[in-house]
Amino acid sequence: MARKYALTCAQEKKSVVLTRRALLAAGAATMFARSARAADAARIGPQPLKLGDNRDGTLYVPRGYKEDAPTPMILMLHGAGGTSLSVSYTFAIADDLGFIVLAPDSRDEATWDLLLHGYAEDVEFIGAALKDTYARCNVDRKRMAIAGHSDGASYALSLGIGTGDTFGHILAFSPGVMQPAEVHGKPKIFISHGLSDPVMPIDVTSRTFVPRLRKLGYDVTFREYEGRHGVPPAIVREGFEWWLR
Repeated sequence: MARKYALTCAQEKKSVVLTRRALLAAGAATMFARSARAADAARIGPQPLKLGDNRDGTLYVPRGYKEDAPTPMILMLHGAGGTSLSVSYTFAIADDLGFIVLAPDSRDEATWDLLLHGYAEDVEFIGAALKDTYARCNVDRKRMAIAGHSDGASYALSLGIGTGDTFGHILAFSPGVMQPAEVHGKPKIFISHGLSDPVMPIDVTSRTFVPRLRKLGYDVTFREYEGRHGVPPAIVREGFEWWLR
């Protein structure tokens, strides 16, 4: 689905407060949640979050995970019309590289709240999912990333810039919008885009975003590739290896 390709900076105070509140509340509740959910520890492999009814999400714990070892985690966001299972292509890479995948479903089946009406219910749900994951897994809080493809990339890039004190790295595969509600921290950013993308054309998206971000002082790695809107497996793996190196 084609969307607007303008680079804007939302100034609505409600969105700013909401994004910070949801993410910081998840962090502040870590110790309480860990003790409260100790009996519900995560198992190896994919499992439902059990936080939503019709739309929920998936937590993937890699092979080799050990409860006594802090493990990197990535918040992985699906594209328009998708669910957490749309990002299952990351699970094998998680096994190889040793990281947890937290993949929530957007609250609306169409896409993420920012692209419909602004930050709201999805940020709240992500905050709850983070709190739950901190309780169930030993997450390395210093090695957390936010990532996505298509609309998920737009959301990861926009939310990630505003929560750089939580997510030290952002991976955006074929983003179409960059609309942060605020700026916190200075996360490193990986952006990739197909040269022939007909959905979110590269000239009015990533080729606009990257120089703007670099001018603002962000460390940006940019990969252009021969292809359309889909992201090649090799580019996905490169992005994850870039994050963990």
